[in-house]
Order: sequence, then C-alpha cells, then structure tokens
Amino acid sequence: MSLTPGIDKLILCLACLMLASGCVKDIDLNQAEEIGLSPDIDVDLLIYDVEEDYFQSQTGTFQPIIRDTVRLEFLDDDYIQKDLSEVEFYFKHTNTFPQSFSNTIKFLSNSGREQIVVRYEVAPGSANNPVETDHTELIEENNINLIRNSIQMVVELEAHPNSEEFKGKLEFASTGLFKFEF
Repeated sequence: MSLTPGIDKLILCLACLMLASGCVKDIDLNQAEEIGLSPDIDVDLLIYDVEEDYFQSQTGTFQPIIRDTVRLEFLDDDYIQKDLSEVEFYFKHTNTFPQSFSNTIKFLSNSGREQIVVRYEVAPGSANNPVETDHTELIEENNINLIRNSIQMVVELEAHPNSEEFKGKLEFASTGLFKFEF
C-alpha cells in the first residue's frame, strides 16, 4: 500500500504524457538503398625480427640483401574483391643496428606482376638507443584495384654497411587497415 497514492498517479500521468508527446521524424523507406555500412578491419600482415646472422650466406659471407615473401590469401575473398574502398598500410621498424637499411615492400599479383611498390629508409640505432622508423602508405579508391589484384607481399631489406660493427636486431611489424563500403 502506498502512502501517497496521489503522487504515484501524478508520476504515471507525467510518464504517459512524455511518451505520447515524443518527437518522430518521417521515415522514407524508399531511401533504404542509400543506407551504407563502412566497417574497418585492422589486419596484421607480417611481423619478424632479424639479427646479423640473417645477412650471412651459407658460406659465411656477408650478403647485404634479404627477402621474404608471404601470401595474403584473404585478398582473394569476395568481400575484398567487391567492397574494398581504401587501405592504409602501416610499417614499423625498431633498429638497434648502427647501420641504416633500405626497405622495399612489393605487392604482387598471382602471376608475380608488381601492383604496388613502397620504399623507405630505416634509420640506424644502437643497442642502448633503439630507433623506430614508421611509414604509412594510403591506397585510395582510385588505386584500390591494385590491392584487389595482389596476393603476395615481398619484403626486401638492404643493409648499408659502414665502419661500425654489423651487430644488432631489427624488428618489423606491418598492419593494414582495410576499409569497406557495403
């Protein structure tokens, strides 16, 4: 039993009045085709660490260039082929070598044809002062077919020897922010 039956009725009437006087905007159901979804998907592409022994041939001689190739099978999926609108690639190196490196990343078609080539320099560092080098590459809608045609990513590192001892570690991480328009 309520001690204030008049207040309970007043609150109930006010609540009903607020619900009845709510704002409603006209909805045009013919505009349903204009509704679009734009999800973003962040994907790790390639992550690795290399040390000085990676730059040694089987005979023990220094080879300044190393390469790695990965297949990006997800680029062949239907939703990528139809709805991909933009990609932002992010590449990050952390270098403790006292040498700089040239980094080349190639996106290749199934037949090995170059679609996109990204080049940048990796700054030298030291064991006590690792240096980070970041690079961002934006592929917009006018070039998005080049990504749709890609299936492989080739990463090529070229060391630039100097008078310092060639010793250290180079960490690499790459991601792609894939944007879609459905």
